Amino acid sequence: MSVSRRQFCQWFAGSGLARRSLPFAHVDPHVFTEGPTAAAQTGSHIGSLYPFVQKQADRSPLELSFLRPEFRDLESWQKKARAIVLEHLFYAPPPVSPAADLIRRTDRGDYVEEYLTFQTTPDLRVPAYVLIPKQTKLPAPGIVVLHCHGGFYVWGKEKLVEVDNEPAALSEYKKDLYDGKSIATELVRQGRVVITIDMLYWGERRMLLDDDPPAYRDRGRMTKDDVAGFNRRSQQSEQLLARSLFTAGITWPGVMLWDDLRTVDYLAARPEVDARRLACVGLSVGGYRSFLLAALDQRIKVAVNVGWMSSLGSHIRRHIVNSIGLTFQIIGLYRYLDLPDLAALIAPRSVLVINGSRDQLFPREGVDAAFKKIEQCFRKAGVPDRQRCRLYDAPHQFNVAMQAEAWAWIARWL
Repeated sequence: MSVSRRQFCQWFAGSGLARRSLPFAHVDPHVFTEGPTAAAQTGSHIGSLYPFVQKQADRSPLELSFLRPEFRDLESWQKKARAIVLEHLFYAPPPVSPAADLIRRTDRGDYVEEYLTFQTTPDLRVPAYVLIPKQTKLPAPGIVVLHCHGGFYVWGKEKLVEVDNEPAALSEYKKDLYDGKSIATELVRQGRVVITIDMLYWGERRMLLDDDPPAYRDRGRMTKDDVAGFNRRSQQSEQLLARSLFTAGITWPGVMLWDDLRTVDYLAARPEVDARRLACVGLSVGGYRSFLLAALDQRIKVAVNVGWMSSLGSHIRRHIVNSIGLTFQIIGLYRYLDLPDLAALIAPRSVLVINGSRDQLFPREGVDAAFKKIEQCFRKAGVPDRQRCRLYDAPHQFNVAMQAEAWAWIARWL
C-alpha cells in the first residue's frame, strides 16, 4: 500500500520508545523514592523529564533576536545572525565548480526538461531537473522548488515534476499533499526557469543497503508494498544517519542547506536565468528549506514557506515527536534565535508563510506566536508589507488555493 499523510503522522507519533519498567535486583526504599515531580502528570511525550527541558528553553534570552532593543541597524544585525546560523550548521566544504553533466534533454511541448547532475561539494554530485519554458523571453526568473519529507523517501524531486508513467504510489502522494499538482511543472508553465534536486536520503540519494532486494534499487520495479516497506525502513533509520553525520562532525541541516545554496549558484549561472530575479518555494521540510535558504542567501528575492512554521519552544511538550526530526536540528540555535526570528534575515526581501489550522505537526499557539513575531520583524525592518502569514482551514498540505496565493505572491515580488 502507499504511504499517506495520515500514516506518516502515525509513524511519527508511534516512533517513541514505549514506557518500560526497569528490572532492579534490589531496591532500597530509603534510597530510591518517588517525589512529587516524578509523580506529576505533564501530558508530555517525555513525561517527568518535560519540566526540566521546557525550563531550559524558557530561560533562553534569544540573545540575537532582531526584536531586542539593542539591535537597531538591520544590516549589521544580519551579519551577526547569519554568521551564527552558518556556524551552527557545522558544515562548510570547500568550493567546487558545479561541473554539470547533462544526461537527458526532453521536449515537453511548452517547456524543455533537462535531467542532469552537478557538484555541490568535492564529495557530492546531486541529481536535478531543470525546466525551461519555451514561450517565454529569456533570461527569465528562476525558482528553486524544494520537495517535502512526508515520510515518503522513494522519490524526491519527482514529487514536484510531471514524469512519464508515474507510479500509482507517487500519484496518490501528490494528490494527498499537492492536490494532484506537480508544482515545478506548474511554475515552468508560468514562464519560470525551475530547478529541483533530491535532498540527501531521498530519491536517487536514498539509503540503499548491501542486501537490499533488486526492487529497492530499481524504482520502476517497486510495487506499492515495496514503496511502503522502503519508506518504513527509511523512517526508522533517519536517526541512524543523523547520528552517523554527528559522529563525522557535521549535521544533516548543514548538508541539506549547503546543497540548496549551491543549487542557487548553479541556477543563477544558467544563461536562461535572470539572476536578479530568484525565488524559492517548498512544502514541509521543503518549506523549512525555503525559509532558511532565503535567510542565508540574499540573492533570493522572494520565498514561500508552506507547512513549516512555529515558535520552537512551543514544540517541546508534545510536538517534537511529530515535527522536529534530526533533519531540522540546527544545534543550539534556540540559545540565539527562534525559527521566526530568521524572518529578519530575509527582510527587506519578501516572504509568504502558510500553515494549515488542522496541521497536527504544529501547536496552534506556536504558529500564532511565530506569525506575530514575523510581522514584528518586518515592521521593525520598515517593510511590513513584504511579509504575509496565512492560516488556511487545511491539514498538512499545499493545496490549490494555497498554490494560487503562493504563485500570486511570487509574481508580485519577482
